[in-house]
Amino acid sequence: MMNGGGMGGGFFGAGFLFILLIVAIVGVFFWMMRTNSGKENNPTQDKNHHSLGLLKERLAKGEITEEEYERLKRKIDE
Repeated sequence: MMNGGGMGGGFFGAGFLFILLIVAIVGVFFWMMRTNSGKENNPTQDKNHHSLGLLKERLAKGEITEEEYERLKRKIDE
């Protein structure tokens, strides 16, 4: 009766699933590290991106003209 058959396959089935789980966790860890390492932490670029977003909003609301937008955009890009 206890020959290791059935759904789990006995100790080998549980051991195999455990190893598979560990490999999956390690794989996800390395994938996340590789994904995050490709992103550069450049605060100046983030600040410029945010500033351009604000300029676009102001232009859309009509708070500044297109000429002012272009002038300020050039100043930000410097």
